[in-house]
Amino acid sequence: MIKISKRGVILEKSQLTFEQNGVLNPAVYQCEEKLHMLYRAVEDGNFSSIGYACLKDPLVVDYRLEHPLMVPETNYESHGVEDPRLAKIDELYYLCYTAYDGTNALAAIATSADLVHFERKGIVVPQIDYETFKSWTKDLKLNEKYCRYNEKNNHQSHPEQLNLIWDKNLVLFPEKIEGKFTFLHRIKPDIQLFSVVSLDELTPQYWEDYLRKLDKHIVLAPKYDHELSYIGGGCPPIKTLHGWLIIYHGVHDTTEGYVYNACAALLDLNDPTIEIARLPYPLISPELSWELRGEVNNVCFPTGTAVFDDTLYIYYGAADERIACATISLDELTKELLLNSI
Repeated sequence: MIKISKRGVILEKSQLTFEQNGVLNPAVYQCEEKLHMLYRAVEDGNFSSIGYACLKDPLVVDYRLEHPLMVPETNYESHGVEDPRLAKIDELYYLCYTAYDGTNALAAIATSADLVHFERKGIVVPQIDYETFKSWTKDLKLNEKYCRYNEKNNHQSHPEQLNLIWDKNLVLFPEKIEGKFTFLHRIKPDIQLFSVVSLDELTPQYWEDYLRKLDKHIVLAPKYDHELSYIGGGCPPIKTLHGWLIIYHGVHDTTEGYVYNACAALLDLNDPTIEIARLPYPLISPELSWELRGEVNNVCFPTGTAVFDDTLYIYYGAADERIACATISLDELTKELLLNSI
């Protein structure tokens, strides 16, 4: 079993109104020696915006904005912009995030040339209700949890609103694959993949065709005990000689509620629908006080990485209240994964 080093909490909530209830789940973009960190900031009422910090040392915050970098502006994100992930392709930054309107949580994209000004591209995942989802997938052999998790979506308190299938954890591969933008996303309980030449292709008809063959688009499904309840995307994939390194989150239910772990897998470089290897145990699990207790207990939720020499830095939300970091040898992690090839 490979050993990971937990390096502690690197960002805490502050007294500023927009982040007084928590900072968590950061997007990280590495620019030479500097790291741009865009993180979810939570204020009273569970309203989320995106804050910004700069790290000149991978474990030390050098600068932090005292106001949100990005705030809700549209109806589909009226309750929050959450859980950012960041990738750069062709000189343009793509910010994947969850747009929450108080009822529905759906993946959206905004683009930027400078990480200061963002142009919203809107929701990019299917916007459908459960009955439609069920009718389109009724002939597929899907995990029974697709029904259990998505039928009600915890929206009983908003019966007057249109309740949609939640589709979150959108993650963009950091380069085009065969000329296409390639994404991981998550409709519980599995991780799925889609790829398009242009975001304009993501029409209602595209998603109907896609969902009618949803079983063909599942990349990773829960397999081991620590991820048995459901899994979801984490950090943007890292290209290695042996495959795309995927750091994702896996969840299992306990008598104390859900436990969120960081997990690792390898996908094929040319065809990332092919799983090459997966760790049979969690990479990071809640063990320390700041991971075990917070706004949501027992959470290690990975969303960003950086690589310096052979050291992989994994940034994660700890107990939905603070941002922490863990490090591991990238070479050793890859070797350990290959020992657990599918």
